[in-house]
Amino acid sequence: MQSENACIHCGADCGKTPIEWKENIFCCNGCQQVYQLLNEHKLQQYYTLAQLPGIKAEEISYKGKYAFLDKEEIQSRIYEFYENNFAKLTFYIPAIHCISCIWLLEHLNKLNEGIKQSSVDFIKKTCSITFNTQEITLRQVVELLVSIHYIPEISHQSLEGKDKKKTNNALTYKIGIAGFIAGNVMLFSLPVYFNGKPLEGSLGVFFSYISFILTLPLVFYCGSDYLISAWKAIRKKIINIDLPIALGVLTLFFVTCYEIFTNTGQGYSDSISGLLFFLLLGKWYQGKTYEALSFDRNYKSYFPVAVTKITDIGEENILLKDIKVDDLLLIRNKELIPADALLVEGIGLIDYSFVSGESTPIRKENGEPLYAGGIQVQGAITIKVAKEVSQSHLTQLWNQSETKQQPTKHLLTLIDRISVYFTLIIVSVAIAGFLFWWLHGQFHVAVLVFTSVLIITCPCALALSLPFTMGNSIRLLGLQGVYLKNTQIVENLTKIDSIVFDKTGTITIPDQNNITYTGKILSDKDMIAIVSLVRQSTHPLSQVLSKYFEETITLPVAGYVEISGKGSFGIVNDCKVRLGSATYLGIENINLDDRSAKVFIEIDTIYFGYFTIGNKYREGFLDVAKILKQNFKLYLLSGDNPSEKEFLKTYFEEDALFFEQTPQDKMNFIRKLQEKGHYVLMAGDGLNDAGAFMQSNVAVSVADDIYHFSPAGDIIIEAGKFQNINKIIRFSKQSLNIVKISFTISFIYNILGLIYALSGNMSPVVAAILMPISSVSVVAIAIFGTKLAANSSINK
Repeated sequence: MQSENACIHCGADCGKTPIEWKENIFCCNGCQQVYQLLNEHKLQQYYTLAQLPGIKAEEISYKGKYAFLDKEEIQSRIYEFYENNFAKLTFYIPAIHCISCIWLLEHLNKLNEGIKQSSVDFIKKTCSITFNTQEITLRQVVELLVSIHYIPEISHQSLEGKDKKKTNNALTYKIGIAGFIAGNVMLFSLPVYFNGKPLEGSLGVFFSYISFILTLPLVFYCGSDYLISAWKAIRKKIINIDLPIALGVLTLFFVTCYEIFTNTGQGYSDSISGLLFFLLLGKWYQGKTYEALSFDRNYKSYFPVAVTKITDIGEENILLKDIKVDDLLLIRNKELIPADALLVEGIGLIDYSFVSGESTPIRKENGEPLYAGGIQVQGAITIKVAKEVSQSHLTQLWNQSETKQQPTKHLLTLIDRISVYFTLIIVSVAIAGFLFWWLHGQFHVAVLVFTSVLIITCPCALALSLPFTMGNSIRLLGLQGVYLKNTQIVENLTKIDSIVFDKTGTITIPDQNNITYTGKILSDKDMIAIVSLVRQSTHPLSQVLSKYFEETITLPVAGYVEISGKGSFGIVNDCKVRLGSATYLGIENINLDDRSAKVFIEIDTIYFGYFTIGNKYREGFLDVAKILKQNFKLYLLSGDNPSEKEFLKTYFEEDALFFEQTPQDKMNFIRKLQEKGHYVLMAGDGLNDAGAFMQSNVAVSVADDIYHFSPAGDIIIEAGKFQNINKIIRFSKQSLNIVKISFTISFIYNILGLIYALSGNMSPVVAAILMPISSVSVVAIAIFGTKLAANSSINK
């Protein structure tokens, strides 16, 4: 219980001159600052989550320590991205260990508005932070983290940018010490094991005292993580999952103290040593298991796309992994810059919103550096690669938190709450078991029951069921050419009741079309101008024409402008060329024999004619549409004309077909569906669908022979796997069922363990061995269950 003079933040004694703020007292300015920031920005939830750091935040201890971070040469080695006063970096923070750590670190923007975004990778114990350097410096970011006791590891290794796996050396030392002590204490206890009673006389007393002395560093060093974690939780009147373990260890320790110093017994030194040794060993094994099964997604799996490399003999498409330093790459309008590079030709207008959140494009001239993740939004440029593509870099960009709202109530929240209440119940049951056996004159059994109940029924396995099942589902889907942004998407897929399709480039194949020309005769000069212009654009119709006329030579394009969904303009060899829809060119009163997709041509303000482009649908789509129609409401939103409406009516209801839709129309349509209570999946090519993607509950980007991806997409699916979309949704539902099954099995395991422990037949050492097995069993169920589900749903 806290004294009246205790610091409200960390619980330390405030002394004779406490710091006061709003009738609260603090032991130092650091604690007062943290508490004030959390309260002023309505972050009081930090004090009510599963585990509270609540560590004394002394501000003097780090003053001047991080002054070296003000040097530009150091900053350049830490920043993963820096442009237009926006910087992005990732810190390894060993102190990350629970849900409140994640919650606070992902709300750093509330503590300082200069921090624009922060996200935590719990398994890797890393925090990625994007901030405005004019509002907060790198040094201030680090000092803010230190002030709330999340000290980032900034070493020579991290400055060199080496991606070496970090190990928890402290845990290794504790396991070594605990093993040494446990071995010796159990050796001293051999007479008890074999004879059923301790040695008598001075030798027995000597062994008892030696064993007790050895348990002191065992409890207060090797077991310090459990004790400190539980103590911080008690100070704030909350329950965490380390509390039962700490209570069990301390119970054994204090009973041992009493028996040894009163000469009434030898205590439980062997149980304490064995318990902590196996707990630490289980903790290490769990960490290794999670590390081996970590669901790290690299650019190879998420972005199976090619880039255009410029060589001496022309252009060739290469995979991202084949990009080398000094390669010349062609980056078209709206394409992603795949690697850090220098601009060597053309005018760059780079949108770094995917990296920093800043949507204003930045103009770049020849010779200026360009960072991976930027998108060129004006014409085509040529870049020279400065660094090879980094797996981790693009993964971090992809994992940047999206701006669209996610549902606040989902399965993970429910499991977290159950785990907390479960812990509270277990503590109560352990106390009841202790009292029962004690009142029946079995104090020795009461102590063992109390400790075993607390150890065997750890709720860790309950909390692990969701992340490991969903994580392995992502891995298995990735093997099938379906790449999910995060585990929450798996759960979101199970709620889908409406599916909205874009047409061009999504359910049709952009590079397989019938192309005809109607109009005035085009000269070679005219064709060169037309092909040079369409080559700048990534719109599916432009790409069709570019591929169809790939043998035509091209010239530089000046003044390139593209209006999304309408058309483009540029000057080629002194010819002013406009390509696009009839509306964009202002063409009226033209008689067309049909309403197929057309690209109209205007050269030097003279209308020439148009290309007619016929569609070819993706293999298997028409069949899968019939299947999806049985369980989902299907809609088609297309920016094209309704020339194929009659054909599509076979697969879509007539009132679900919408043509000549603008990007804003698509977004509004999905919003209206959601207002009616529908959960919407949007499938598009990611070009003109960004708004609809952001509005939808699940956004699927269909990747063909593409040179780009949409940052707003939740899923990338290879075009060849598009017919499996129904199987993917079915597999997601099976994955959710596996979560429920593993949760149920874990709960049953805990109940059976509880019953056995209450019987007085389980020692704390056995409980310590069985506890991590429960967690590993949940992982095994998740891995093998999802694999079987994938074989039955996707692979067949």
